[in-house]
Amino acid sequence: MLFAAPLPPPDPLRAALRAAIRMDETRCVEERLAEAMLAPEARGRIDATARQLVEELRRRTQGAGGLDAEYELSSEEGVVLMCLAEALLRIPDADTADKLIKDKIGGADWESHFGASESLFVNASTFALMLTGRVVNLDSEQAARDFTGTLGRLIARSGEPLIRQAVTRGMRILGRQFVMGRTIKEALARARESEKQGYRYSYDMLGEAARTMADADRYFESYATAIKAIGKAAAGRGPVDAPGISVKLSALHPRYDYASKGRVMAELAPRLNELAALAKDADIGFCVDAEEADRLDLSLDVIEAVSADPALKGWNGFGLAVQAYQKRGLPLIDWLADMARRHGRRLMVRLVKGAYWDSEVKWAQELGLPDYPVFTRKASTDVSFIACARRLFASPDAFYPQFATHNAHTLATVIELSGGGRDYEFQRLHGMGEELYDQIVGKQGMNIPCRIYAPVGGHEDLLAYLVRRLLENGANSSFVNRIVDEDTSIDDIVADPVALTAATTPRPHPGIPRPHALFGEARRNSAGIDLNDPAVLAPLAAAMAGADAGEWRAGPIVGGRMNSDNARPASNPADRRMTIGHVTDAASFDVEAAIDLAVAAQRSWDETAADTRAAALEKAAGLYESHTAELMAVAAREGGKTANDGIAEVREAVDFLRYYAGRARADFAGPVELP
Repeated sequence: MLFAAPLPPPDPLRAALRAAIRMDETRCVEERLAEAMLAPEARGRIDATARQLVEELRRRTQGAGGLDAEYELSSEEGVVLMCLAEALLRIPDADTADKLIKDKIGGADWESHFGASESLFVNASTFALMLTGRVVNLDSEQAARDFTGTLGRLIARSGEPLIRQAVTRGMRILGRQFVMGRTIKEALARARESEKQGYRYSYDMLGEAARTMADADRYFESYATAIKAIGKAAAGRGPVDAPGISVKLSALHPRYDYASKGRVMAELAPRLNELAALAKDADIGFCVDAEEADRLDLSLDVIEAVSADPALKGWNGFGLAVQAYQKRGLPLIDWLADMARRHGRRLMVRLVKGAYWDSEVKWAQELGLPDYPVFTRKASTDVSFIACARRLFASPDAFYPQFATHNAHTLATVIELSGGGRDYEFQRLHGMGEELYDQIVGKQGMNIPCRIYAPVGGHEDLLAYLVRRLLENGANSSFVNRIVDEDTSIDDIVADPVALTAATTPRPHPGIPRPHALFGEARRNSAGIDLNDPAVLAPLAAAMAGADAGEWRAGPIVGGRMNSDNARPASNPADRRMTIGHVTDAASFDVEAAIDLAVAAQRSWDETAADTRAAALEKAAGLYESHTAELMAVAAREGGKTANDGIAEVREAVDFLRYYAGRARADFAGPVELP
């Protein structure tokens, strides 16, 4: 079988969920606008609340931005910092790391950031990034004045190993800002002070996707150990009031993809079930974290299998994260409500805006998908968040809503939608949003609970997480960045995304071309196939099976006719017992005939316009695309190609044909004498 994972029985809600990824963005935005539209008096209250929050936030943070604000992406230093962190993660030897640091750090203007902020954290980080690697008195004005000269002398005599140690020290300083602790014990101890103020926690054991089963085993043990420690600290407070844990499915199995669905359901689902059982015994919250869009459908199969376990019945600590920037956000909530009711549980749902936007856009372009799985305008994502929030509040029997945001307008909207109730919570990232949520949490604020998403891990696990945080919050459109920018007015910061989106056309961002239009007017991008979409896989598998059932023939084609005389059988290299077709080898008279025809046609072909030749190439490309399933079947049976490889084979051929068609029109619009 070409695809081992069969489609599940028909489910209208799941079908709607799957169809949403292919929905036209304009139509999808219109649906979200209809759901998110509020009465004028409600919008007025939201504006007043958001404005009050921002004014107080600016008062509290005046002159004291965080690292993500100080080193914004638009600055050279911000780019250097992120590139360096990302690159160091991938460099195994000290010598190469030293060379990279010497090359990249030296040219940046770090000293311009030193003393520019009142934040001790920013100044300490800047100092480390300026590569002294020494302890200095940050309060010393003389030290600040002499800093540049001292730095130059130090770098000149210290050598690269000291530089590397200094950068490592700088990363550790960053780590304390964004990571709760190196171990769960350290994180739990550090959280006590904030818990006294009314904050709750959800701990995330840092680490990207497992590449080997040994990685997966290590992550599993890390989660299991953390659950036991969190349960002990929770002391029976229950999933809502107690700290909880967030789990990534990709960390629990090295083959977490749709093509390996059989293994995922047989091996990963039981692992998740075991961790969920530990969380139930500890009576804490257990959240399955959101990941890339291509894994959503598979993750729901795993989540449903665990949710249906009778041994977990009666425990309302099970939950997951939902990404509002996905076009599937709203239908996903409908499906989850149905699942929760079928299983007799109340799900804890963390609504987030999404953390992989840049990657999702580039992946869709690279893979030649029909459209993006995410909205292409920031305001559309904000509108989707509001629509999803309303849907969560509409099903209190199915959901305990958790709203993750650092945006004052979004926060004020949720408060309005709650109708004054308290059966929900906000969430924020550790190291971010303190001044905003200090106005919300506890009796000194609005007495609305907030849970802090707190990563736990060592320096070696920090960098990928750090880069993602800086990418999100260093972007010019980020609330965290704009709030400390005094040139940005409060009116702009608290602008209603519903009104903004309703007045914006076109709905898709005009500066982000659809995947098919990636190359602009030069050529159309080759069409790919989403092998993680069951609705796409079913017809593809049927078409490939149909092509596979026939017999292919190959032979020399001369003058438009194929010679099939003296054909020999061709077998599947993976199974020599299987004859896949017959091949006729070219004979000498085939070669002679082909040369004669080519010589005779040379003059007329030479006089054929470039546009006509280009059209022939484009026609061939179109024929290849329309026969993709058949060509994939040939590649699989004759060459042992996987489905992904088969698609790549077809797309490469199509891209070459269209590329040379474009070059023909651009370079040979008129007669050209060739060298």
